[in-house]
Amino acid sequence: MVWRMDITLIKTFLEVAASGSFVAASERLFVTQSAVSLRILRLEDSLGRPLFTRSKAGAELTPAGREFQHYALSLINIWEEARQQIAIPAGYTKTLTIGAQYSLWPRSGFRWVDRLREIMPQLNIRAELGMPDRLTRLLTEGTVHAALMYIPQVRPGLSVEKVIEEDLVLVAPWPDPTMDLEGRYLFVDWGPEFVQSHVQELPHLTNPGLTFALGAMATEFILLRNYAAYLPARYVKRYIDSGQLHLVPEAPVFPFPIWCILREDLDPEVAEMARSALLDVTLNNEVEQEQVLEKWRQISDMDSIAILGDFKGRNDE
Repeated sequence: MVWRMDITLIKTFLEVAASGSFVAASERLFVTQSAVSLRILRLEDSLGRPLFTRSKAGAELTPAGREFQHYALSLINIWEEARQQIAIPAGYTKTLTIGAQYSLWPRSGFRWVDRLREIMPQLNIRAELGMPDRLTRLLTEGTVHAALMYIPQVRPGLSVEKVIEEDLVLVAPWPDPTMDLEGRYLFVDWGPEFVQSHVQELPHLTNPGLTFALGAMATEFILLRNYAAYLPARYVKRYIDSGQLHLVPEAPVFPFPIWCILREDLDPEVAEMARSALLDVTLNNEVEQEQVLEKWRQISDMDSIAILGDFKGRNDE
């Protein structure tokens, strides 16, 4: 119990160090700010040195804090490695925990798991769901070994690799939609770059009074309530094929990269198999995405695809 509490203190320390703020750390850990402060005080008492310099601007690591950070990461990693190795079921020799954002599970994450089970049957697999902040924390702690996300956060001990340039397309649940979407448009916030590009390309739709930062979860909302929205081409392909959603002609397409973040200390054999399996999934996703874009080209007069607000476009030859 004492060891478990120490682990909690160390995880809290790492979150404050990463965010530079007791407030931000409390939000990410889903505890009160006073709880975070108390944990850090207990850790500082145990070590006999102040770990942070507090100010109105936030919390900055002291020299002792910077030195302890390396040990803290090692302690967390050893704990997670031991916990996961002990939990490996009989008949399995290795383990891999995969994390992904909600929008990336249906067409990428699940297929990644399927492919891994085909090429490495002895691999024990665990799946986690989360937004980038949570996934990055789990990666740093060693709870998650590999993750798919749209906006990666670089941390020591993690490698970031681009998987695919996903395309966001404008779709609507009624037949023959047009760009006249006043009162029927849901703005899905896909991050700062998308917002900036959206303002440049579609200023009249930027502030529709309804904004979701829920990714592909917005699909069910627009289907049931008759709204148009920007969603990933590969994700909505099945809805387009079934006639539940329709591409909006002349609407610009926004490329939006997917990234894979891997722990650098991941078992080399598992890391190689993870990359190989993800490559197979990516090739399949590219085919499906291209099928959606071909339908978009057939109903649009545009010669290029707008790239993040830049109408110089991307040639599709």
